[in-house]
Amino acid sequence: MRRVERGERLPDRPWLRTSPQPAGRAAAVVAFPGLLVVAADVDPDWVHAQLADGDLSAPLNPPFLTALCDKTGMTVNNIDAVVLADPLDGPPELPLAPIRDADHPRVRRAHRYRDDVRVWTTTGGVLIIGRGLTGRWEVAVEVDETARGAGLGRQLAVSARHLIPPGRPVWAQIAPGNAASLRAFLAAGYRPVGAEALLTRAAS
Repeated sequence: MRRVERGERLPDRPWLRTSPQPAGRAAAVVAFPGLLVVAADVDPDWVHAQLADGDLSAPLNPPFLTALCDKTGMTVNNIDAVVLADPLDGPPELPLAPIRDADHPRVRRAHRYRDDVRVWTTTGGVLIIGRGLTGRWEVAVEVDETARGAGLGRQLAVSARHLIPPGRPVWAQIAPGNAASLRAFLAAGYRPVGAEALLTRAAS
């Protein structure tokens, strides 16, 4: 992840790599240009046996993801586009109020997927920041239906760049079909770097 954050070109030989499941809640299949990574507690030989050599699309296709879920006992949430942006200096321009109630529904949900979670609200929207896959800083935004179409999603995405610690970028996962969210993050200065599917266990 650090090499991606630094904008370095990743080696594409071998095209498929495996690693143990990262510390945390999720296993993952991550795609970067020319490189696929399966990060799950499964036998690497099993992974390679499922995938034709050089088929860059197969690891994120339903047949392999279904087999991986069966193998791990986990469930795949979605296949997301992944974007990231560098931090910005100073406080955000958007007025934000932190949520300090640990029982707030949005806070509880955020803790299912991330650590070090912080949540802010503003009129018409919510901003969530936490540490996700491999400890990277991740942002999610929610815009109320009545507030959509006025640029609030972009403002929230920009605000996240002001709220993360210096020296590390902020990542976001976006469903490819959510064109409005994807446009908002691109307008906020985020750049596409790949795609991924996270596998999680059912909440207890």
